[in-house]
Amino acid sequence: MAFLQYIIDLGASVMLPLVIFIIAVCFGIKVGKAFYSAISIGIGFVGIGIIVDFMQASIGPAAKAMAENFGLNLKVVDVGWPGMSPITWASKIALIAIPIAILVNIVMLLLKMTRVVNVDIWNVWHMTFTGAIAYAATGNYWIGILGVIVHAVIAYKFGDWFRYDTEDYFGLEGIAVPHGTSAYMAPFAVMVDAIIDKIPGLNKITIDSDKIEKRLGIFGQPVIVAFFLGIIIGILAGYDVKAILQLAIKVAAVISLMPKVIKPIMEGLMPISEVVKERLSKRFKGSEFLIGLDPAILLGDPTVVSAGLIFIPLSIVIALIVPGNQVLPFGDLATIGFFIAMGVAVHKGNLFRTLISGSIIMYITVWIANESVGLTTKLAQMTGTLSDTSGKVAALDQGGSPITYIFTQLFHMTNALGLVVIAIIYAIGLYMTWARFKKLQKTRESQ
Repeated sequence: MAFLQYIIDLGASVMLPLVIFIIAVCFGIKVGKAFYSAISIGIGFVGIGIIVDFMQASIGPAAKAMAENFGLNLKVVDVGWPGMSPITWASKIALIAIPIAILVNIVMLLLKMTRVVNVDIWNVWHMTFTGAIAYAATGNYWIGILGVIVHAVIAYKFGDWFRYDTEDYFGLEGIAVPHGTSAYMAPFAVMVDAIIDKIPGLNKITIDSDKIEKRLGIFGQPVIVAFFLGIIIGILAGYDVKAILQLAIKVAAVISLMPKVIKPIMEGLMPISEVVKERLSKRFKGSEFLIGLDPAILLGDPTVVSAGLIFIPLSIVIALIVPGNQVLPFGDLATIGFFIAMGVAVHKGNLFRTLISGSIIMYITVWIANESVGLTTKLAQMTGTLSDTSGKVAALDQGGSPITYIFTQLFHMTNALGLVVIAIIYAIGLYMTWARFKKLQKTRESQ
């Protein structure tokens, strides 16, 4: 257990390359090549971390200033995944969660319930969070373990169901994203896409990066658009001219640098994933496998980055209109791209549809996060990471998860109507996602 905790404490930028290196060597890849690929992946994740930290340091204060400038009564600050993941890893469920998630994956592979071979061990914290919150709510350790299992099963299935989106839109063949944030919100995008398809006129509206650039010329380039978004955020934050211009340049830097820091991950990953898939397919008589990875590989897409920047101020507006909400989006503002990335693929890069589904996603996320403040605070207190007994903790990432909310409410009912509404909407979304996958699968097989 102490060894597992040590590995966890290394962080994603070391933990994931280590896992990748071990897997690569086990599959017969030369040590030198495996080591180089692992280092490249680590460099990419360090780059992402630098960009995320940069966004939190520059855009985060602007968002908070914006809320204060408009006198918003949002007193519980979202600590984001950087704050919530350490809290989760400190829980009593954490160390056993990793072997459980791996075991669930193996069992599902053997039973042919999934094609996803998940190597994204760091993000098992999302599955762990469901178990940790359920344990905090009920005091029952085994209900917590069940929460890990349920979340793991759903996450791996999402990897299967959105495989064609990952392949066709992002160009990542043989890759899956069974992630606790990006994947679980995509069913809402599936519902929105299906509804818009049936509305005459609305179904013809398409806004994408190429069209914006074509119509606006140089002013339609993502970097220029990001610059002006930075100006808008600065104005809303009440900054002076100097601070506005500095923020605008920083926002433009984010959209320019993000695709560049993703590149080392792809360069390190693709050769290994190809070999792993080939060896597994031979071993299991032609079965096709998908390598499960962190959604960071999706953040290089211009529409994902652009939409993520738009949702920084928009999420605060949404938080204001959620009835009874006390959560101020903050820690996760820099990574809203995770929440909407798969939705962008579902909408085939259509920014118009992404803004609609993304608004719904963020509304539901904020509502659930607000409902979960008591339990996220209790978890932080139980793990000793919140010493102030009068303080409260919230997190959009996982704290706003419909999977966690529905599972926990089944054993710890606090809002029956809220549970019924969220459960029905999400169940419809899951069914439509499954049906959509089957339709796409049938089309592929007939080609």
